[in-house]
This record gives sequence, structure tokens and C-alpha cells, in this order.
Amino acid sequence: MSALSRLQRVALTDIWTTEAQHFTPWLAREENLALLGGALELELEHEATEKNVGPFRADILCKDLADGSWVLIENQLGRTDHPHLGQLLTYASGLKAVTIIWIAAAFTDEHRAALDWLNSITEDDFRFFGLEVELWRIDDSAAAPKFNIVSKPNEWSKSVSKGKREIDAADLTGVKATQFEYWTAFAETATARSKILRPQKPRPQHWTSMSIGRSGFYVSALVNSRDNLIGVELVMADENAKPHFDLLEQEKTEIESELGTQLNWKRLSDGKHSKIDVWKADVDFRKETDWPQQHAWLIDMLERFHKVFSDRIRSLDAENWEPPSEPDEFVIET
Repeated sequence: MSALSRLQRVALTDIWTTEAQHFTPWLAREENLALLGGALELELEHEATEKNVGPFRADILCKDLADGSWVLIENQLGRTDHPHLGQLLTYASGLKAVTIIWIAAAFTDEHRAALDWLNSITEDDFRFFGLEVELWRIDDSAAAPKFNIVSKPNEWSKSVSKGKREIDAADLTGVKATQFEYWTAFAETATARSKILRPQKPRPQHWTSMSIGRSGFYVSALVNSRDNLIGVELVMADENAKPHFDLLEQEKTEIESELGTQLNWKRLSDGKHSKIDVWKADVDFRKETDWPQQHAWLIDMLERFHKVFSDRIRSLDAENWEPPSEPDEFVIET
């Protein structure tokens, strides 16, 4: 019978001597933010380190790629304390951050309770996470980090209560109610079947969006009840939307070949938006018995968009763009 090794706990300060000079720079690396994001089911993109907020300096500022919202990370190599809790609240107010992540070697019961309380009294757009970080090794292996969640939002109760408020709202029509139910079923199916799709919480609207790996970009699944269509789109939504669109369009033939379908390329007149989309016709999203087939098509197409576009958009550089000589074509959205 083979002998088994034992896990050995490693002191944090054996690897990271100081928080500011060692742990924070380590965590700010893309691969380590991905490790943290995996523990929290978030896709994080680094924006700044030691960000000034009034008289304080926040450790790490990120974007949540699912919706472009701010994420603030505060680190401690020791036990949690009152000054850091106060700083977190100051930063949240100063940065309008909606996700606050407090990482420490150990959480006191009081500070864990404080985060739980904040999650219980805030709206659904604000989230507070507490994590303890550990280091472990096997025999002479390199130390491996492990994040343990000690406090997190009560997402289930919040999403249910918000959904109930929306469904009960006086201006919520029959179509809106169906949209909410449609995206609720879609999110459940996508979460169960797909390893890469992370749908947003269901809303009574004609679309649901999710990250594709870079801020300023997202993909959406859509329904069009007027024309009986469902579709998928890649959206570029920042000041570089036009350069990025033009650079992608230079690869139109290769992209459509890899996707296995033709696309609609919409270089919109709106300065900060452009879109690439595909639609499936003769589909009534109000017909609940057809939802499994509709959701399967949406999931398949979204995954194909991820496969074909993800690496391309990560490598896009607006500095390589040359403005077109002719004015933008005006596109009327349907």
C-alpha cells in the first residue's frame, strides 16, 4: 500500500514578509486574482494597486467582468481589526464600490458578524465578503494558498426577495413576468450544463448578460417577442468600441468560419457601443414547452462566442487601429 504524505501548514510571513510589499503585489497578479475569483465565483480584472481614497490607500481595486462594477480588496496578514473595518466602509463610499473583499489571516467573531450584518442590511447591489487565507505544502513542495470564505452575502434570499419585488411591481406586465421566468430557467440550465457561462441574476427584461473576460466587453442572450427571435451578441461598450470593432472586423471571414455561421456586424453611430450578433428565427420565447430547445441553442452559441472571441478580445490593442476614411453607417437597432 502506498504511503501517504501529510499536509503541513505554512506561516504566511514565511512567504509574504509584509502585506504591502509582498502579499498585495502577489495577489494583484492575474493568475492569483483568478484563484481568488474562483473561490468567490467572480471574474476579476485588476485596475489599480494602492488606490488613493481620501487620506487612505486601498490595497487593490478591480472590476467585476460580469457587470463592470467596482471590487475593492483589503488585505491583512494578521487578525482583523477595527481600523481596517472602518477603512473598508470609507473606501466603499469613496469609490462607490459594490463588492468589498476583506482578506486576513484570521477573522474575529465580531468582524465576521459585522460583515454578516452589512450583507443583511444593504441592497442587492452591495456585497461584502470575508476570507481567511492559508498556506499549505506537502513534504518539500512549494507552498499553496487556500482561501476560506467566512462571510458572504445571502445571495439566495436577496435574489428571491428582489425578484419578488420586481414580479409584484405594478408596472410589471405579462411579458415582463415571462421574461423573468425565462431567464430564471435559463440561468439554472446554463449553470448546470456549462463550465464557462456565469449568467447574471434573472431580471424582467429582454436580455441577460455575462462576462467574456475583459472589461468593456460582454456577451448577451436576447429574446425578441415582436419578431419571434432569440439571439446572442457580443457588445463593445467603452471609448475604444470603434477601434476594437474595426480590428475584429478585419478577421470577419476567419471568425465566421470558426463560429460556423454568418454574423451581423453593427458599427453603431453611438460613440461607445458596437455589436456583433446572430439570431434564430421563428422562435416564440413565450412558449414554455420550447424553452429547453431555446436555452440549448443560446448556451451553445454563447459558448461558441466565448471560444472564438475570448482570446481575440484580450489581445486587442486600440493603438493598432487606423480610423476609417468614411463616416460610420447609421444602423437602426431592432
